[in-house]
Amino acid sequence: MKKMWGSRFKSDLHELAKKFSYSLGVDHELLNAEVQTSIAHAKMLGKVSLISEKDSRALVSGLREVLGTLRRRQVTSVMNEYEDIHTLIQASLEKKIGRLGRKLHTARSRNDLVSTSMRIYLRGKIQGLFEVINKFQMTLVVQAEKNQKVLIPGYTHLQRAQVVLLAHHLLAYVEMFERDKSRLLDARKRFNECPLGAGALAGSNLPVDRRYVAQLLGFQKPTANSLDSVSDRDFVMETLSAIAILFTHLSRICEDLILWNSQEFGFIEVDDQFSTGSSLMPHKKNPDILELIRGKTGEAYGNLVSVLTTMKGLPLAYNRDMQEDKKPLFSSLQLAQESLSVLEMTVRTLSVNEANCLKASKDSFLFATDVLEYLVKKSVPFREAHEIVGRLVQKVSESHSSLSGLPFEVYRKHSRAFQKDVYELFDPQVSVSRKWPIGSTRPELVTKQIRAWKGRLKLEALRFKRARRRKQSSF
Repeated sequence: MKKMWGSRFKSDLHELAKKFSYSLGVDHELLNAEVQTSIAHAKMLGKVSLISEKDSRALVSGLREVLGTLRRRQVTSVMNEYEDIHTLIQASLEKKIGRLGRKLHTARSRNDLVSTSMRIYLRGKIQGLFEVINKFQMTLVVQAEKNQKVLIPGYTHLQRAQVVLLAHHLLAYVEMFERDKSRLLDARKRFNECPLGAGALAGSNLPVDRRYVAQLLGFQKPTANSLDSVSDRDFVMETLSAIAILFTHLSRICEDLILWNSQEFGFIEVDDQFSTGSSLMPHKKNPDILELIRGKTGEAYGNLVSVLTTMKGLPLAYNRDMQEDKKPLFSSLQLAQESLSVLEMTVRTLSVNEANCLKASKDSFLFATDVLEYLVKKSVPFREAHEIVGRLVQKVSESHSSLSGLPFEVYRKHSRAFQKDVYELFDPQVSVSRKWPIGSTRPELVTKQIRAWKGRLKLEALRFKRARRRKQSSF
């Protein structure tokens, strides 16, 4: 194919240069968004009389036909023939409707076109991520509800610390993923401005109606500065940053589940559908899916660093380096969607070994803080109480005994504040039931949180469903 936009050149692009610079193999992902953007632009051209209403309608009709054709076509088969998705659409349109197709690019640059179509594309992808995060959160809530009475040791520094409800632990991740959704939502709010009409960098001498185009495409308003409009990739970096943080949370929950699934913990068992065997050891059942998600976190981090590095030294306005923003973005979006989907199924199908959890929760050291707070309630100063319990722990460690097994006279020797009711503290159910602050592991509070999350997530899922239907009917 002859070089497009190349009338000032004497020769076509060298084959090596084509192979190196053509991006259709990546940016074909933007097909729907590109056509949607072009349809809005064609309608605007007719509205402001830069072209006739008849030509405007013909362009819109042609673009819709092109979209239908290209959706059915293997775009990868023409990767070396067309520079990018914009070129492919333009060439396909001209084949479809002839010379009239050349009017589509009036008052438009590929710079403002790609910035607009990427925002439209990303807007839809973020919506999809919201939905899959919501589904995963609901699965965590359902597992929390199903295992409301299960007690486990809570850990700090991977050392047993205090007893908590398993449901409370799972709900901690629901909170994390809710923040992930809010970060994506914040990013979407910030990039909900339309760059189309900014031209290559300076705007246009032609009387385009940017507000009309922004409205047609569902943006809040046009962007305010033409230079910034075509050179801004904050929305890419911010989305990649939100996904990187999301993967931090995915990796952390995977690590918890990997530990709990091990024979040393034995708190859960990952279903066979999400486990693999060993090529040598017949007895092995490995949580490979969880390990892979943990491993793919590095890819999500790398995609963010890649775009940050690409953008850090670029002068205003557009530079071809920016072409390199798409591959990391598309990769992270797909990676997040796939990882959340498979992890949701893994969590949904796992089983909890309540007996092992309860056994681990009876370790008497888990109640050392309860003993400390018992003394505080008896008016012993906190630091003094801390020292008393610390000495008791030391004695138990040296005698290979347990706090619950110490004779009462030993307690009395360390503090006259101890009464025989101290032994009531070494019951994990009592321990969690006496936690009072909002947000703690007290069963009544956890039950209330489960109910609240179920209602909230169901309502949110219903809104997603309605929004998806509206989108399908509007385009």
